[in-house]
Amino acid sequence: MSTSYISYPYSPPRPRSRLELLLAALALGTGAFLLFAVAAYLFFQLLFLGRIFPGVSVSGIPVGGLSPSAAAIKITQNFQYPLQGRIILQDGEKTWLAAPAQLGFYLDPEGSAEAAFQYGRSSTFFENLLLQVSTLFRGSSVAPRTIFDQRIAHLYLSNLARQVDIPAVEASLHLNGTDVQVEPGKIGRQLDINTNLALIGMQLQTLQDGIIPLKIDETRPAILDASAQAELARQILSQPLTLTLARGESDKGPWEIKPEKLAEMLTFERVSADGASTYQVALKKDRLVEYLSKLAPELLRYPENARFIFNDDTRKLDLIQPAVIGRTLDIQASISSINKKLAAGEHSIPLEFLFTDPPVKDDATAEQLQIRELVGSHTTYFRGSSAERVQNIRTAASRFHGVLVAPGETFSMANQLGNISLDNGYAEALIIFGDQTIKGVGGGVCQVSTTLFRAVFFTGFPIVERHAHAYRVSYYEQVANGRNENFAGLDATVFVPLVDFRFTNDTPYWLLMEVYVVPSNSSITWKFYSTSDGRMVEWKTTGLTNVTKPPEPQFKENPKLAANEIKQIEWSADGAQVTVSRRVLRNGSLYFEDSFYTNYQPWRAVYEYGPETDPKLLDELKK
Repeated sequence: MSTSYISYPYSPPRPRSRLELLLAALALGTGAFLLFAVAAYLFFQLLFLGRIFPGVSVSGIPVGGLSPSAAAIKITQNFQYPLQGRIILQDGEKTWLAAPAQLGFYLDPEGSAEAAFQYGRSSTFFENLLLQVSTLFRGSSVAPRTIFDQRIAHLYLSNLARQVDIPAVEASLHLNGTDVQVEPGKIGRQLDINTNLALIGMQLQTLQDGIIPLKIDETRPAILDASAQAELARQILSQPLTLTLARGESDKGPWEIKPEKLAEMLTFERVSADGASTYQVALKKDRLVEYLSKLAPELLRYPENARFIFNDDTRKLDLIQPAVIGRTLDIQASISSINKKLAAGEHSIPLEFLFTDPPVKDDATAEQLQIRELVGSHTTYFRGSSAERVQNIRTAASRFHGVLVAPGETFSMANQLGNISLDNGYAEALIIFGDQTIKGVGGGVCQVSTTLFRAVFFTGFPIVERHAHAYRVSYYEQVANGRNENFAGLDATVFVPLVDFRFTNDTPYWLLMEVYVVPSNSSITWKFYSTSDGRMVEWKTTGLTNVTKPPEPQFKENPKLAANEIKQIEWSADGAQVTVSRRVLRNGSLYFEDSFYTNYQPWRAVYEYGPETDPKLLDELKK
């Protein structure tokens, strides 16, 4: 085996150039400088360890080289702004001078010293280095740390508000009798504490004296001017208020409220609309309700059907009395109308009503009401009646002539009669009152009620309520040519409003009543017009049973009579019991049946005589 060797030629080291030597020297110098700089920095940091770097000041107070505690003392001794600063608060020409400390502005010396100490220490290494170098040569000022206690400033401003604030005053209206007095409103002022607190804070942060114009808000009253309302009130009280009926009505009123009374009713009510307030001048609702409520009963009018008679020749209805439209005072609508029209300057104001039409008006026809024929009639007689009794019969009968009874209606005689009084056309005549016959208003009305009772009885309508007389009355047993005892038990009395006679129109047709009084014949006839439903009446009577004789006559002295003057005021009548039965047939079949029992009391004759009357005359009467 053979071995081969490779040889390389030798090259001696190349000498360094000048550039290389220069670079090497520069690198060595830079390194030495950096070492020196680091050493200097470390020395500087050690030198001011725990002390503020040189060149640092707080609000112009040099504190470099001092420890934070020493710096705090020096700042405290030299920072005079809280005590010596001048803050002027201004309201127009008025000013208030306050030191910042009075407004709650204080120095925080420890915080300020700590801020100075941290200057050049609280950032990154290079930033700190730059700050330290800059401060060393140029100096640096650190803002002091302060405390603004807003509670103290708020209290200061609150005390100041007592001098600045002026409350707003609303306009007001007053009455002195009928004299309207008005007080104008006043605009108020109110210190805006929160805004001024912010302004003070901004000024104090400048550490400079300053003038602060106070922020003061105007407070307008809700009602600044009430002169227009005062003028309206004067206009309302300038003349009486006249209330009238609705147009076309004239049966009542007018009613006048004098200005003195209006003043007592006037009110100035505060109202708001669209965000604005004002006074509404009006009459008090409660006083108007009180006033109108007293008028309402006399203004109430119930609706009444038109009245007709049936024309037997034409088979049509002839109008004899127009319908009455019902009327009710609408109190609330009237109050609204009164106040509205008073505000518009009116003083004659119609009241407001609710009107109600009756079921049957003037244009009703016989065909519409299904009134086609006479379905019942009865006549009673009153021979021997006084002129006063005849007057009462005619007056009461007129209340029923032409009256309509609706299908299914239960008719009340007392309701239709209304008030029996002298004002309504009645006269004084004999009436039965308790256990005696006396003179009273309306004697003779029972002739009318008895006639109606018999017309209803013999036509076949159901009778709901009927009351007999206390004793037999001769008028009610009269017939055309004398008397008929079979009519005993077929009388009915009415004493408004306690005693009534009522019957029901149980047909599907309207019932028309016609009542005719013929004084020359001493008769009253009650007619019923409607449509016949085929009913007929069968009746019978027991006649008078258990007849008892009247007591002995009674004699009473009457000082108003002359001697030997004797006057009979009660007539004797036998007592008896009677029952009248009725069967009502319709188209030959029994529809219903009823009976009426009457117990008549025996009735004594009563005589009155004058003083010193001859006893023999009285004895003759007793026989």
